[in-house]
Amino acid sequence: MFRIKNSLEPHNRYYSTNLKASAASFREALLKGLAPDGGLYMPVRIPEFSVSELEAMSELTYQALASEIIGRFIDTEINRESLSAICREVYNFNIPLEHISERSYIMRLDQGPTASFKDFAALLMGRLMQHFLQKEKKHIVILTATSGDTGSAVANAFFGLENIRVIILFPSDEVSEIQRKQITTFGNNIQAIAVNGKFDDCQRLVKRIFLDDSLKKINLSSANSINIGRLLPQSVYYFWAWARLSGKLSEEVVFSVPSGNFGNLTGGLIAMRMGLPVKCFIISTNENNEVPEFLKTGIYNPVSPSRNCISSAMNVGHPSNLARIISMYGGIMDETGVIHNTPDLAKMRKELYGVSFSDKETRQAIESFHRQYSLILEPHGAVAWLGLQDYLKNNALADDMNTFNICLETAHPSKFTEEIRTLLNIELEHPDSLTHVETRNEEYISLENNYEALKKFIIRNY
Repeated sequence: MFRIKNSLEPHNRYYSTNLKASAASFREALLKGLAPDGGLYMPVRIPEFSVSELEAMSELTYQALASEIIGRFIDTEINRESLSAICREVYNFNIPLEHISERSYIMRLDQGPTASFKDFAALLMGRLMQHFLQKEKKHIVILTATSGDTGSAVANAFFGLENIRVIILFPSDEVSEIQRKQITTFGNNIQAIAVNGKFDDCQRLVKRIFLDDSLKKINLSSANSINIGRLLPQSVYYFWAWARLSGKLSEEVVFSVPSGNFGNLTGGLIAMRMGLPVKCFIISTNENNEVPEFLKTGIYNPVSPSRNCISSAMNVGHPSNLARIISMYGGIMDETGVIHNTPDLAKMRKELYGVSFSDKETRQAIESFHRQYSLILEPHGAVAWLGLQDYLKNNALADDMNTFNICLETAHPSKFTEEIRTLLNIELEHPDSLTHVETRNEEYISLENNYEALKKFIIRNY
């Protein structure tokens, strides 16, 4: 059986993007979530695959590929047999690559248990955390913010895990009804909190809680994409798509990634640093266009308050993972968005193509795509498709016979039933994973966008 050689040093380490905290092991980075200095953990060294290892990936199942790739970053902290068993357990759903035209495809990442791409990371992350906690007989409280799909994926992945309790913050008026019900209908070890604010407000509350010394006695961590355990599993499906369509290093891939908090893109960049032959990543955003503007001007200005668009998971005015991306290009950005060392903008502009679209353009794309191909895109996938068309139009050499173009669709269209019904006059059938959500009883509390109120709630209950 094919097996990737492990060329890592005995213990892979993770540094903070703020460069003021000690390096951590994978276990420490996973269970801490946020570094003590407020930075985000990144691998000190990103492992690279050889040509033969890359071209042999087409032989692997998704479960085996995930085990091999993630194993590179975990090293000996979890034995390979245990990791393989976890991957076989959690990755039991399909990853359709839908051919659209010529060499363009839609990768539908919506076939998991909550019909969102967040399932790929949350499921593995939950099992890895539980593995360490059971072994050490410890317990942890997960505090996470969501703009929609992260919350449902985390709630599903962590539900019933004995050593873990979960608190999920979501903006009360900026998630769809079905997204809210996916978060609020679990109970047990899952606590949902509706915050009277935006996703950026929820994210700020979470980060402030982590840095509050008076709460150190509570063993807190995060399942947001600020946690390195969320990013690494997301690098796998980039390899998977290339291996299924080609598997030859002579053929490159362009990925159009609908981007909000930029964890998905960071996972792709990690894959590229590992050797995946990526020609370009298209950063496709909604009206929260702070990153495309940064690529154009070299000046970073967060969008505050963030703009409420129909592609709700992308309503992020200051993406946390931009600090990781800046770091990968030799710069330093702190958690507030201040750039202390300028990254290599020339290299960023060569590898990244940023573009943003309005809700009007997104709706038009959903309509025209359905009219032309008789297929349905949800708002995030529609933004990705628009990004690809813009890239192809403005890059004369972009669309050639040695390049595959892949748009990521990150949520199932039925999560946006009302929008699709209005635009296409179609009643969507829910996948099995969503069929019973709307009839479940909801359990959640509401809080003002107030740090002290959240802190008191946590102290009182945890």
